[in-house]
Amino acid sequence: MLAFIKLAYYNGLLTSGHSSVVERLVANEKVEGSTPFARSNIKEFMSDLADKKCIPCEGNIPPFNSDEIHKYLKKVDGWDVLEDKVDGFHLIKNFKFDNFLQSQEFVNKVGEIAEAEGHHPDLWFGWGYARIKIFTHAIKGLAESDFILAAKIDQITNV
Repeated sequence: MLAFIKLAYYNGLLTSGHSSVVERLVANEKVEGSTPFARSNIKEFMSDLADKKCIPCEGNIPPFNSDEIHKYLKKVDGWDVLEDKVDGFHLIKNFKFDNFLQSQEFVNKVGEIAEAEGHHPDLWFGWGYARIKIFTHAIKGLAESDFILAAKIDQITNV
């Protein structure tokens, strides 16, 4: 069995750790925000993004490539990038709360932002947690508006 696992790993059937190229880039490269001093500047970057407005996408632009994703990922706090065959690259983040009511209030605030921005994330929530997935459906990937929405959502929890 161990030989099969090793063979599957080397043939790319099994992976460990990070699930996307972008995550491996962020994990293996010293990025801005990786030191306490640099992380103190992340609120400035988030503020810059949060001050922008999401632009509706009708599919007439290409999704961000790995370099662009990496550049923008440094500007938001704690979001992961995953990739799947259906949605392409997407942002995802888990939030923890003390009870159901706090989770529900958070999700309602996210909904208000989403409506104001015309950009709607996938939301899951329950007792003590919320999970948000953001991507641009029309291009099956990530664009600047996805990171803008992530920065605006982070402002809810960083108040």
